[in-house]
Amino acid sequence: MGIYIEALILYILLFLPGGIPGTGASSREFSAAAECVKILMCSLPSLVLVWYLILKPGGEAAAANGIPQAEITEKNIKSRLPVFGKKDVFSILITLPCLILTGLLISFLSSLTGETQAGYLIYPPSSVPGWTALCISCFVSAYLEESYFRYYLLSKRESLKLSVPGVFALSVILFSLCHSYAGFFGFLNALISGAFLCFIFLKFNALHGIAVSHGLYNILAFILNAIYK
Repeated sequence: MGIYIEALILYILLFLPGGIPGTGASSREFSAAAECVKILMCSLPSLVLVWYLILKPGGEAAAANGIPQAEITEKNIKSRLPVFGKKDVFSILITLPCLILTGLLISFLSSLTGETQAGYLIYPPSSVPGWTALCISCFVSAYLEESYFRYYLLSKRESLKLSVPGVFALSVILFSLCHSYAGFFGFLNALISGAFLCFIFLKFNALHGIAVSHGLYNILAFILNAIYK
């Protein structure tokens, strides 16, 4: 039961506010200073917290990753940190084009109804420092989301006593709900993308590949918004 409480508290604290209509991204001018504050005060501490819970000595995540409880030490937990490798490269080459195609398809469908994805109504930066802050923010946010929705949840499936399809569905549903601020098509985009990201993670076990692809996709969305605004 403890692992369910931990996962639920993490989700509520880190992601649920963004899933409530009116609390997510809205139409406003981009501020590099505000984005830097968000990264330092919110995104990075949240990412550190998730990884502490994944790698903590004696934690359930370490055991779920194949380390016998009696052999869990600080040294071998550090050795379980994901390292960028060939699987990540393959993952990026597959994931990024699929995320882009999904985004384009959803944008086309939303244009037919005249409805937009509210999450993209933040005006893009107009300066180099602004774009730098935005790119850092996109990658940190992507790593945070992939670390929780993919690595954290999927690595704990034995502790959660869920089958692979069960934890797959849990990850996709929670991921979609925290993007519901973007409206129906934003939710649909997250639903399809979340399912694909789960599949790729389970296939390649490559966190960096899906996180980098996720970050690049978000940056590309802002670039397209800057071009066509």
